[in-house]
Formats: sequence, C-alpha cells, structure tokens
Amino acid sequence: MLKVENINTFYGTSHILHNVSLEIEDGEIVVLLGRNGVGKSTTLKSIMGIAPCKSGKVTLKGEEITRLTPDKIARKGISFIPEDRRVIPNLTVFENLKLGMLIRGKNVNVNETLEMVFQYFPKLKERLNQMGESLSGGEQQMLTTARGLVANPQLMMIDEPTEGLAPIIVEEIWGMLKKLHENKVTILLVEQNYEMSLQLSKNLRAYILEKGHIRLSGTREELHAKQEEVERYLGVKV
Repeated sequence: MLKVENINTFYGTSHILHNVSLEIEDGEIVVLLGRNGVGKSTTLKSIMGIAPCKSGKVTLKGEEITRLTPDKIARKGISFIPEDRRVIPNLTVFENLKLGMLIRGKNVNVNETLEMVFQYFPKLKERLNQMGESLSGGEQQMLTTARGLVANPQLMMIDEPTEGLAPIIVEEIWGMLKKLHENKVTILLVEQNYEMSLQLSKNLRAYILEKGHIRLSGTREELHAKQEEVERYLGVKV
C-alpha cells in the first residue's frame, strides 16, 4: 500500500528526518511511536507533501507521490488528520462533513455516507446541526477523523488523536480506531502511549522514532522482546 524509502526532511537548515523508511500493507494498522519532538508528525507531513522531503521516495500502491502537492496526494487517496483538530468553527457538523466529501466529486451519496459515519461516531448524529466551535475536544477529534473518513481514503494518517483528552474520551477514541481497523481501514497512527497502542490489534506493527531516526520496528511480540531498548528510546517503563 504505502512505502516510504530513506526520506530526509529539513526545516530550514535543521535536519529533522534521517533516512526514514517504513511500509504499510492494505488493511493494516501501523503505529509510529516516540517522544515529543522526534519527528513523528514531520513523517506524516512529509508523506502528505506538507513538509516535502529533500531526498528519498514515497510510493502509494506502486505510484510515486514524493513530489506531489498535498491536494494531489489527497486525491490519490490519503487522508491526513492532524493533531490540532482543524474543525471549521463557523460551520455545522454536517457542513464540515460535506467538505470532506467534496474530494469524491458529485456522485457521492450523502445520506449513505452519513450513515457509515454514524456507525463509528454515533455522537455526531446527535450534534449534526451544531456549530463546530460548540463541540468538546473529544467531539472535535471525532469530527476531524470522520471528515477524513468520508473522503473514502485508501489510507488514513492520524496524528495523536487522544492528546489532551479526558480518559473516558480516550477510551471512545481507541474504540473507534479498533472498529476502523476491524473494517479493514488502513491506518498509520502517530502516538506516544506505547501500551495502549499495542492493544489496538494483535497483528499490529510499530516503528519507534528517536531524533529523526527509526531505531526499532516490529510486531508487538518483537518489541516486547526488546523491552530495554524500547524503554530507552521512549523514556518510559513498559
């Protein structure tokens, strides 16, 4: 599905990503783990063309997308849900969702798409006519994720969806991610919570970033077998 090969990304003269490589198969959920400021969000932005890599290669289903603009990458089938919950505050929930559908053109079945959304986010059905700015932090996260989902993407990239949310809302978000994965939605997830991330799927794979380098990668079992290294790179006991 997605293959990232040896990408190097800079912000000005600062070298942020160093030869980062990763792969995601169709229907898989892959987690990118690491402390704050190690390059996790930059990796997603480089894939999306928001922070273009200076060298390396990104391919989606065999087609190179490395030098495409973000809008063209979105049209190729990647939805990016950033960490800052970019709900459009002066539009209703319904209008926010309609914006997400625009990328699919004129033939989208709005009612059918909404029913699909409500299977994952039943709260949004209750809030459909409310303004985006009136939603809680958790509801805004649900809306931005749903807006990415209605584009019918081949891949969803979700950046720290539980950041700053109350524990009860975090549980709801994790439940939603599990359900998306069970329905074969391909997901690249950025997270800091190691233990919770590894509970999303028994077949989950993860990459651990440290100072812009991929230091470790593997399945749950493979990472558990490298506990000391995981703890060193994440800075937490696991």
